[in-house]
Amino acid sequence: MKRLLIVPLLFAASPAAGAEYTVLLPQQSSISFVSKQMNVPVEGSFRKFTAQISVDPAKPETGKARIEIDLASIDTGSAEADEEVAGKTWFDTKNNPIASYTSGSIVSTGKQQYEVTGKMTIKGKTLDIKTPFTLKPAGGVLLIEGAFPLRRLDFNIGSGIWADTSVVADEVQIKFSLAVAPAKK
Repeated sequence: MKRLLIVPLLFAASPAAGAEYTVLLPQQSSISFVSKQMNVPVEGSFRKFTAQISVDPAKPETGKARIEIDLASIDTGSAEADEEVAGKTWFDTKNNPIASYTSGSIVSTGKQQYEVTGKMTIKGKTLDIKTPFTLKPAGGVLLIEGAFPLRRLDFNIGSGIWADTSVVADEVQIKFSLAVAPAKK
């Protein structure tokens, strides 16, 4: 029924050496998730998020990102589920409106493949998250894409009766696709 969130970000290399990519293209970007309710996959997304990203393709290890997700912008495909997830036992958006991710170290794991270690904060709890991602040049932008598992109960998402993982699985797959354009000179 309800899921998790967020999504970490990253940075890396591109063909335009020396150009810095800092402009998120929100209409071409997405943060989504897949959870399992009674072992049936349920997909959703977040309609509103911001990202401050800085990537120098010549030095991808120096990339930085800060992503903030408006938790009330969740779209589970059901208005009733969206309202439930915003409540106190799930995201408690009244007291915790934003989930955030701040990147840390970035390492290359293969051609156009990277892993970023960063800090995820949801409902006031901050944990280290490792996120694999790829960097793909596409028509003058960089596509930063990846997926990682997140355990919702680590962040107290789905408390009370919703803590029963036989109904809603603990693990939520977070997926992201961020389009970033070069900084204007």
